[in-house]
Amino acid sequence: MALFDTNSFRIAEQGLDLLVKQQQIIAQNIANVDTPEYKSKYLYFAGVLKEQMDSEGVPSGRKRLELASVIHTDENTADQPDGNNVDSDTQSALFAKNALQYQAMINQINAEFTMMRTAMRKS
Repeated sequence: MALFDTNSFRIAEQGLDLLVKQQQIIAQNIANVDTPEYKSKYLYFAGVLKEQMDSEGVPSGRKRLELASVIHTDENTADQPDGNNVDSDTQSALFAKNALQYQAMINQINAEFTMMRTAMRKS
C-alpha cells in the first residue's frame, strides 16, 4: 500500500531487520565465549547509511533508500590465552543496548501509526 511506502517506514523496517541481525550476532558471540580461537563479530550499518546518503544526496520522497550492513570480525585482539577475544561483559552490554534500540524503533513506528490514525479521523 502506498500509504506505508515511504522512506520513513522503509528505514524503520530495515532498521528492525538489522537490529535483529545484530542481536543474533551478539548472541552468537556470547554462545562462543569459551570456544578456542573464536573471534568476536560486530555488525556495522549506521556508517554505511551515512556514506550512502553522502554519495547520493539526501533522499527525496521518490528515491528508495536501502540500509546496508557489514559484519566485521575482530582479528586484532586476543583477550584469552586460547585466542578467544569475546568479553562477556561487553557483549552483555551490547545485547542490552541493542534491545533498547529495538524498543525505540518499535515506539517510533507506533508513533507514526498513531499520527496516521489521528489524521484519518480528522479528515
